[in-house]
Amino acid sequence: MNTFDERIAIIGAGTMGHSIALSAAMAGFEVMVWGVDEKNVENGKKGVLEKTAVLIENDLIQEVDKEAITGRIEFTVSLQECVRYASFIIECIPENLGMKQKMFQDLERLCGENTIIASNTSGLSPTDIAAYTNYPEKTLVTHFWNPGHLIPLVEVIKGTQTSDETAERALLLLHAMNKEPIIVKKDILGSIGNRLQYALFREAQFILEQGAADMEDIDKAAQYSIGRRLGVTGPFMSADMGGLDVFDSISTYLFPDLSKSDKSFPAMRNLVDTGRYGQKNGSGFYEWPEEMSQEMNKKREQELIDWLKKDKLSKQ
Repeated sequence: MNTFDERIAIIGAGTMGHSIALSAAMAGFEVMVWGVDEKNVENGKKGVLEKTAVLIENDLIQEVDKEAITGRIEFTVSLQECVRYASFIIECIPENLGMKQKMFQDLERLCGENTIIASNTSGLSPTDIAAYTNYPEKTLVTHFWNPGHLIPLVEVIKGTQTSDETAERALLLLHAMNKEPIIVKKDILGSIGNRLQYALFREAQFILEQGAADMEDIDKAAQYSIGRRLGVTGPFMSADMGGLDVFDSISTYLFPDLSKSDKSFPAMRNLVDTGRYGQKNGSGFYEWPEEMSQEMNKKREQELIDWLKKDKLSKQ
């Protein structure tokens, strides 16, 4: 049992909700998870068991600990029951500002004024989400990356009225959950991770649109170069190690030629307009038959697990 003094409630039993709950339970926290209905709850329970089995297979947790870990996670369809004793709430409902604003108001009515309410939004503003709350100083964003139980990063994003004390409590909790939290000092669109991710994605689309390379080779260029290196050194450390004089020189002539587009390119737009959304419905930039979908999901999961193992070794 974790002795750290926060009682966690997760609002939403979907992909992110149940994986964040598992991450907290692995760190010894008792967690209450709210699902919108019984189907949502059952899917959440199933997801926890499946993910736990994979973690055991990879020696990240022991079989003997399985019952204790899963036993720390309780599911309910009652919002009031979920947050009754909560001191720290993480909201994981769909990315709709109006829905989140209403949920924050509902949660605030059910909780004490010292309860922190955090959103797991990947892009919405914490200031906007908390616009109609009575205690905006107790609200913020804690953006876990998918899958929440395997990726260490959590972006802690302060709204314009978030107190330093609230941010500090979030950081302490996330460290206790064995995460690698970072503070985003300004409420900027997309925070840090998504701004970096979409800058790369925009340039990838631009290169494809120019006919400079096929999408498979563009993917490989990222996988087998910066994808390997960025796991050890971020962009600033990479620049230092490469030589700032070199990076400055290249920036001077390359920056003007990079994409400045403020929207998706035609190839992407055409896929979306024709209902080809990628893996979720079988066709996107790539074709996604069930066999390939399962293979790539497993391959990505294994890569993330291997990184977690390296992280554990480096901290020993």
